[in-house]
Amino acid sequence: MKFRNFKAVPKMIFGRGAFNQLDEVLAAERKQADDFVVFLVDDVHKGKPLESRIPLKAQDKLIWVNVDEEPTTEQVDALTVEVQQFNSKLPVSVVGLGGGSTMDLAKAVSLMLTNPGGSAKYQGWDLIKVAAVHHIGIPTISGTGAEASRTAVLCGPERKLGLNSDFTVFDQIIMDSELISGVDTDQWFYTGMDCYIHCIESLEGTYLNEYSKAFGEKALDLCREVYLDDHPEKDDKLMMASYMGGMSIAYSQVGACHALSYGLGYVLGYHHGIGNCIAFNVLEEFYPEGVAEFRTMLDKHNITLPKDICKDLPDETIARMVKVAKSLGPLWHNVYGDGWEEKVTDEMLTKLYRRI
Repeated sequence: MKFRNFKAVPKMIFGRGAFNQLDEVLAAERKQADDFVVFLVDDVHKGKPLESRIPLKAQDKLIWVNVDEEPTTEQVDALTVEVQQFNSKLPVSVVGLGGGSTMDLAKAVSLMLTNPGGSAKYQGWDLIKVAAVHHIGIPTISGTGAEASRTAVLCGPERKLGLNSDFTVFDQIIMDSELISGVDTDQWFYTGMDCYIHCIESLEGTYLNEYSKAFGEKALDLCREVYLDDHPEKDDKLMMASYMGGMSIAYSQVGACHALSYGLGYVLGYHHGIGNCIAFNVLEEFYPEGVAEFRTMLDKHNITLPKDICKDLPDETIARMVKVAKSLGPLWHNVYGDGWEEKVTDEMLTKLYRRI
């Protein structure tokens, strides 16, 4: 039996105030006087205190990115061209500062600066052949696990699917829980639930092993301390839960909720976090204990999810979502194991979407 040889983030700094060390980290990458860094920063921080703390040098490129909509391959390709037109040299680092979508954009741009063609051709597993530009992830909201994962999730011309490869993994992450304090409650909940759902899917999947189980169980415990116990150190705990949840699925896989959520995101435009929550809320037949606990968390934090969003949609719209969800073979294999193709039918997926 051959085991998977996967790559993890090689360097990380964790702690309150750790963001102040970014300049020092980048200094180690700058070898020549004209070496430059590209900062991709969520535009929610424009004009806010964090902007003045970015260690921008005269030769660097700061790009404010908007992630009100799900990141797309078209957006990645446009950002890549913008960097190439800015300087004929490659940057010594690409820094993603923001939530999961911003970090995914940074990962994708760092890959496309060294791999030819548009990013849509690399949507899938292990299609990237050339190492990326050095890239750094700095979360300002926690839950997606993007800082730890080997994927950059993008909506492409055909589907929503990640650039999944060992080259996608960040070279460095900086985890500073001061940066995630004060996040809007709904966003804090939806993004954190991405981590919670990661863990439920991983721990109940056919790919489960002691590696993913160890990370998943601890991340799940941390999520409970954050969302059920309201622990005074909840920002630090959520940041570590996000990282460990991402590590859990590195050696396993997500499942039914993420498959359905990808359809919601690609066709209806729902952001990943809220899309997961909407889908998870109807999956008690797959994850009964997890869904019950999730609903307790919803009540505790007074979160009201959209309902009946698919009930009266045209059949052709549902069919598009079914096509996206059904294409995610590894996720369904994690749910059912071998022979999943016989169980994941158009009829089954249609019924699930109609309940959402």
